[in-house]
Amino acid sequence: MSTVDIDELRKLFLFERLTDEQLTKLADSGRMATYGQDEDVVRQGEPADCFVVLMEGEVQMISETVSAGTVAMPRTSQPGVYGGATSAYLGERAPQTYQHTLRATAPSRLFVLPARKFAYIVTEWFPMAMHLLDGLQSGGRMQREMIDRRQRLTALGTITAGLTHELNNPAAAAVRAVSELRSLVRSSRVELAQLAENGIPPERLRALIEMQEACMEAVGTLPARSPLEISDAEDELGDALDELGVENAWDLAPALVNAGFGAEHLDKVRRKVGEEHTPAALRWLSEAVEISQMLNEVTEATERITTLIRSAKEYSQMDRAPFQVLDLHRLLDSTVAIFRGKLPPGITVVTDYDRTLPPVPCYGGELNQVWTNLMHNALDAMGEEGTLTIRTAHDEDEAIVEIGDTGHGVPDAIKDRIFEPFFTTKSVGEGTGLGLDISYRIVAGRHGGEIKVRSVPGETWFEVRLPLREAANGDRSPSA
Repeated sequence: MSTVDIDELRKLFLFERLTDEQLTKLADSGRMATYGQDEDVVRQGEPADCFVVLMEGEVQMISETVSAGTVAMPRTSQPGVYGGATSAYLGERAPQTYQHTLRATAPSRLFVLPARKFAYIVTEWFPMAMHLLDGLQSGGRMQREMIDRRQRLTALGTITAGLTHELNNPAAAAVRAVSELRSLVRSSRVELAQLAENGIPPERLRALIEMQEACMEAVGTLPARSPLEISDAEDELGDALDELGVENAWDLAPALVNAGFGAEHLDKVRRKVGEEHTPAALRWLSEAVEISQMLNEVTEATERITTLIRSAKEYSQMDRAPFQVLDLHRLLDSTVAIFRGKLPPGITVVTDYDRTLPPVPCYGGELNQVWTNLMHNALDAMGEEGTLTIRTAHDEDEAIVEIGDTGHGVPDAIKDRIFEPFFTTKSVGEGTGLGLDISYRIVAGRHGGEIKVRSVPGETWFEVRLPLREAANGDRSPSA
């Protein structure tokens, strides 16, 4: 503890406009106190009885929240920053306990003012300002909470619409394929019964079944052919089937060609099943191939649905602890997957990943909210055409994620304001101005990282830097 020099107080931005008389009264009301490194100046939850101002050193504000866990703000050494009972002027409506912990992260000296004297000074010296602050604090908090909820719901609606659209395509394909399968399986049974009624010998039926298995295995595994080559093969096989007296030859040819069946295979069928059974055998083989194709379609559709659900779980970090060491590439890919259904045809997505990037200690679900906000802004900036680029890198201490677009760019006049709460360049009703503010709070406050922008017309990059190591104090509060 030491005496207070009014000339030292006068240098602080908080007190630079006070008169000598006011400074003297302020100095007489408070005291100077020193704190060692990692010593708490005030502790969240304890009675809020002091307002403190940094004179020299370095401090960090840390808050324990119910929904977000421990939130650590960036460290600061700016003389004049303050904390503690900052709302004491509200009187009985002020929080009775500290709403945050203020920790000295280096040897520091602070001016300590009792909360009741701080409240008296504000109300007596600045009555109009006190009423304005009261209104701003209560009204601003309510407005921010309402818009923050709306922002989250809007983002959830956008993501849900995109995911629903993406799920609808494979689901519809699976339903269509199953419907066709029912018809094909029924028809295949009839053809097999017809062969039995025609008296096909068991050994020839077995040979036909072996040929069916070979055809089904060949579906989707043959070398790629051009559309013209496929068309020529279908014409050739259709003519050969027609010469054999096979009904609806042109309907059977595409399926058999897809299984690698050519005119040269017809002799093999005739030898193995007999001339009289060849037409029915070829119809049954064609339907067996189509059944195999439909089964492949169902498999592909369900695998696509599974992949989308996996991406959605990765995006939301369902069934995961909130804080984990995670692969940033998987988080980025899951966010891109969520956006796929909302991408205009003219938008190209390019990824340039540094695969040597190690896993990062982070809150995965919250980082996905950052990627969502940045990608959403990039898509808005580009409109219907452009390139969305996502790239990663790292140095010794930080992971680097950059999200770029080819949109109109961020004007120099507003670059310093884009991370401010409620600041938006969108039309009324189209944006809340909280997307980048939330992103900043997650990156800087929650992870102790950094987010910044560089932009010229036609090229904008948002760069996010995240620590590669957890905080040394072990409380999972990333330091800034």
